[in-house]
Amino acid sequence: MLRKIAIGLIVALVLALVVIYFMWPEEPPVELPNVAEPTTSRLTTEGEYVGFMDSNGARAWLGIPFAAPPVDDLRWVKPQPPNPHSGMKQALAFGYPCVQFSNQTLREHDESSQGVVGSEDCLYLNIWSPPNSIDAPVMFWIHGGGNSVGEAGTYNGSYIATEHKLVVVTTNYRLGLMGWFNHPDLLAVSEQSSGNFGTLDLIRALEWVRENIRSFGGDPDNVTVFGESAGGYNTLALMASPQAKGLFHRAISQSGSYRVQDPSVGYMLASEGGHTNSAREIVNRLLITDNLAADEVEASALQGDWSPSELHEYLKSKPASAIYATLGTNGGFGMIDFPAGFGDNMVLPMGSDEEIFSDTSNYNNVPVILGTNRDEPTLFMLQNAEYTDTVLGVFPTLKDENDYRRVVYYGAQAWKVRGVDQIATAMTAGGHNDVYAYRFDWDEEASSIFFDLQVALGAGHAMEIPFVFGSFSGDNMLAGFYPNDEAQFALSKSMMSYWAEFAYSGNPSQGRDDTEVEWTPFGENDQTTIILDTDADGGIRMIGEVVTYESVRDELVNDQTFNDNDLRCRTYIRNFRGTPVYSEDDLSEMGCDHIDPNQVTW
Repeated sequence: MLRKIAIGLIVALVLALVVIYFMWPEEPPVELPNVAEPTTSRLTTEGEYVGFMDSNGARAWLGIPFAAPPVDDLRWVKPQPPNPHSGMKQALAFGYPCVQFSNQTLREHDESSQGVVGSEDCLYLNIWSPPNSIDAPVMFWIHGGGNSVGEAGTYNGSYIATEHKLVVVTTNYRLGLMGWFNHPDLLAVSEQSSGNFGTLDLIRALEWVRENIRSFGGDPDNVTVFGESAGGYNTLALMASPQAKGLFHRAISQSGSYRVQDPSVGYMLASEGGHTNSAREIVNRLLITDNLAADEVEASALQGDWSPSELHEYLKSKPASAIYATLGTNGGFGMIDFPAGFGDNMVLPMGSDEEIFSDTSNYNNVPVILGTNRDEPTLFMLQNAEYTDTVLGVFPTLKDENDYRRVVYYGAQAWKVRGVDQIATAMTAGGHNDVYAYRFDWDEEASSIFFDLQVALGAGHAMEIPFVFGSFSGDNMLAGFYPNDEAQFALSKSMMSYWAEFAYSGNPSQGRDDTEVEWTPFGENDQTTIILDTDADGGIRMIGEVVTYESVRDELVNDQTFNDNDLRCRTYIRNFRGTPVYSEDDLSEMGCDHIDPNQVTW
């Protein structure tokens, strides 16, 4: 008997090691220090920089400041131009990531400082340029991470830069409580009416590009802003912002959407069951922690007694880690869920995406690509105990594959509505003729024993990014999930070709070499969306689908295929809460009366 148990344990251990081998992302290769190359010396408005020769022959400059450090008196202030310097500065290493909770999207994971990492001195950008470049199109990348995590340093633009003769820029911007904070007393001191500091950082970075990118071989009159997730949101925010007018000429939103909230709405943590954390509440918690007030009532009274300058002095004296500590826990990937932007009618207009983008006079009318991934929610569901479990504490498994697929389907469809079809429909109806849409369908991950990654992850959130950059290794946290086969690289080549041609002409058409499937504008000849997939799964092709909240709601309300009806109820609440189709009557008819919507978090 003991022998059988021992053999069983050995088999289990071997299987566990196999699973870990297939599931665990590859460790990035050890990086050698970059070496300055004299021929990369470039003069900017602040001074001279020297870069280095990156992979694929690109010229690279890392960690160039585009603004003064937003510290001390410049915390929660509109970004100021960078400080000038004398002599030649080396631009060989990425700047610090901005302040955030520690998370796996970063190049380095430091669990110190109460779980808060990064630096407030973080407003740096990076540039890759092909050899001998003159007036090449510029692609300006905005990283994702819910506007609360992430950094520009996890992306390398060298491959697409040299492959298609583009100048690629990646940038940091203030995140979370440092990037979007709207306490009225603070804004009064800084003589601003906006708490959208992260958006203002991106505008300042684009201003720096306009002033300097020609020195690096780029054309300041042909700039494409592109970004994924929060970067997609920020791309659309720049389209909506009057302060960004003329700073870019094309836009690509990957898995983004656009929404603003009233400035009075506070920060919200999904892990706290939807409890809002307004700027005043955050200050109250600081005052209590510092024993300046016994409770919320005393703290509120103290805030009311202080002048704006007194409050500003108090807050600027607090380390970022203490401010973040007021939030308690953080959500998935270190993200905090709070208003993506404040509708202040100065940096960002108040109004829904349909209201803003239905009239070309309301926004910066440039050619635009909008897209989502077919299985967007899986990245966030994959490690969620609501959907997954483990066998022997090691082997991941789906609790109910049927219900998992249903939740993924509805979540992705709703994401497509808000990120693509709703905006594209509004734009085209308002006379914008240069709108293009895609759906990324690649799902050919190398699966492991007992766990089908093509189902569990599939065409999940962020999976398309390496296809766009042409790089599947390095600091990408999803690198270990790609099989690195011929079909994968062929699709990447096609996607880079489309993105590059769009940067050149504002029309992805048939790619840079005119050999790709023609990508036509949204609604032309009853076609709306290009599907990006390998030949084995139908290949690249145009379809005529348009998804609406009404169509997704009708399908879900009538869906009897869920094994767990409570999960169907929660799926309805998560996808439609806050939309015009949300109805308590629907929930009653679905048998959801016993579920409190306020207790349903993400």
